[in-house]
Amino acid sequence: MHGLGNKTHTHEFLFTLRNQPIPSTMPQPVPPSWKDLGKSASDLLQKDYPIHGTSLEVKTLTPSNVAFKVAGTRDSASNSITGDIEGKYTDFKNGLTVTQAWTTSNLLRTQVELENQLANGLKLDLNTTLNPAKSQKAAILTAIYKQPSVHTRAVADVFKGPTFTADAVVGHDGFLVGGEASYDVSSGKLNRYAAAVGYSAPEYAVTIHSLQQLSIYSASYYHKVSKDVEAGARAVYDTKATTGGVSIEVGTKAYLDNAAFVKAKINDAGLLVLGYTQALRPGVKASFGLALDTAKLNDTSAGNAAHKVGASFTFNS
Repeated sequence: MHGLGNKTHTHEFLFTLRNQPIPSTMPQPVPPSWKDLGKSASDLLQKDYPIHGTSLEVKTLTPSNVAFKVAGTRDSASNSITGDIEGKYTDFKNGLTVTQAWTTSNLLRTQVELENQLANGLKLDLNTTLNPAKSQKAAILTAIYKQPSVHTRAVADVFKGPTFTADAVVGHDGFLVGGEASYDVSSGKLNRYAAAVGYSAPEYAVTIHSLQQLSIYSASYYHKVSKDVEAGARAVYDTKATTGGVSIEVGTKAYLDNAAFVKAKINDAGLLVLGYTQALRPGVKASFGLALDTAKLNDTSAGNAAHKVGASFTFNS
C-alpha cells in the first residue's frame, strides 16, 4: 500500500508538470535606425544649446489634422535671417502624411510618406526639393522596414549619381550591430561605408561608430544617473587628421523642476557651453544658450567669435 501511494503521487506530479504553461520569451523590441544609434548621447550633447543666434518657431494644428509651422532664425555671425513655412496633412486611417514647405531661399520641399499599407512595418518616403530660380531639383526615395530585432533602410538619390544607400541595425537583448553602405551607379563603386556596435539599456547606452570608410572612430556613452540627472560623453579619433589625438566632449543635464532644466558641456579644447530651458506655459518654451572659450576668458575684444550667446522660442498650440 505504501508503494502504491508513492506511485500515485508520482503520476499526479508528472501530470501537473506536463500541464504547466511553458513560459514564453519576451519579444525583442524594434532596434533604433542607423541614424539613431547613439541618439541619447547625441541629444544630450547637441540639443538645447541655441548659441548661434535667435530662433522662433510657431506650430498650430487644425481640427482637420493639418499642422502648420512657421520658423525663423537670425544668425548672430552673419546677421542673416532665414525662415520657412510648412504645412503637414496626416491621414491616420490610411497611414498617409503629406508635407509641403517654402523657404526664404525660394526652395519648395514636398514630402509624401506612406506607412504600414503595402506591408506591416514598411514605410515609403518620397522627398523632393525644387529651386525654380536656379532650375535645381532633387528627389530622394526611401524605404524603411522594421520588425522586432531588425531595422533596415534603403535610400535612392534619383538625380545625384544616382546613388543607392542601404543601412541595417540588428538588435538582441540590448546588443546592437549596424552597418551602412552607399553605391554610386555612375562610377560603379562604393563611395561610403561605415559600421557600428552598441549596447542599450533603460538607464545607459554605449555606442561605437566607425565612419568615413572606417577612418573615423567615435565612442559615445549615456547614463541616466537618476530621474533628475543625465550624463554623457563622446570621444572621436580621426586617423587621417594631421593634428592627431582624440577629441573628447562631456556633458550633463539636470532637471530643476517639472518645467525647467539646465545643461552644460565642455570639450578638450576648453569650450564651455551652457543651456537653460524653461516651459513658460503649456505649449510655450524658451531656451537660452551661452558658449565660453575658457582659454580666452580675458579676451574682451568686440570681434571675439569664441564667446557666443543665443535664444530660442517655441510656441505649440
